[in-house]
Amino acid sequence: MSFRSGFVSIIGRPNAGKSTLLNALVGEKVAIVTHKPQTTQHRIQGFVNVKGGKGRPPGQIIFIDTPGVHKPDSSMGSRMMREVNAALEERDLVLLIVDVNQPFGKGDQFVLELLEDVSAPVILLLNKIDTIEKQKLLEIIERYSKLREFAEIIPISATKKQGLEKLVDVVIKRLPEGPRYFEKDQITDQPERVLVSEIIRERILVETGQEVPYATAVKIERFEEGDRLTRIAAAIYCEREGQKAILIGKGGAMLKKIGTSARRQIERLVGTKVFLELFVKVRENWRNSEAALDELDWRKQAGE
Repeated sequence: MSFRSGFVSIIGRPNAGKSTLLNALVGEKVAIVTHKPQTTQHRIQGFVNVKGGKGRPPGQIIFIDTPGVHKPDSSMGSRMMREVNAALEERDLVLLIVDVNQPFGKGDQFVLELLEDVSAPVILLLNKIDTIEKQKLLEIIERYSKLREFAEIIPISATKKQGLEKLVDVVIKRLPEGPRYFEKDQITDQPERVLVSEIIRERILVETGQEVPYATAVKIERFEEGDRLTRIAAAIYCEREGQKAILIGKGGAMLKKIGTSARRQIERLVGTKVFLELFVKVRENWRNSEAALDELDWRKQAGE
């Protein structure tokens, strides 16, 4: 069978499980995951190489994780929604992922309206099926079937990796014949230093709980690779002095906690010991500053 390849965008409401799904499909952590909505702030590509056999053609799937669909209330929110809209343009397939535990509401309707002008086939993924009864799942399938015509409806559990083999099978068969876009050993388009900044941001979100929600960004200021030691310096930006105090903590305890947990993950990523320096800087209202958002954009940091 001929080699298939293409781009598949994953969209959905905040906390539907988009990043968890991407990581499960790729088999490695390429997108950070927390219980907070809007953890993902930009498009992230993850690559899955598919072996042919038993009626399945060989190929390469480029999955695109996106920020949660929402109505923006800041410049950063507007940029996040532009990332979503860009991911819907000229895609071979779209995966709409829904958390089956969340009641259908205005946010779900907003997502469906966003898909009205999308020409690519849309596959509905009903996520977290391991947490509900079968009868309730059947009711959800019936409801969504009446709202629009989906190419497929696939129940899954991203955390338990249930239904993912079927998902890959359905996706690869629907993709067109095409080239291998990325090398077999490459799993994402994000450079290492960007993955490092995301790891640090994840640890901030996890360790600070509800105290510092989305008012932080991370910029890698130094990244020096060595055979045995990688030296990294990163600036954590927040919007107020009060947030800075929380991030640093009493006697620097919180910053040390963030740094220690981040360093362990970074060492697994880069394969060497890591010397990590973290600094906290206040930049008032950076989420509504186009200049600040440009400076903190991962593509700019990566030199793209």
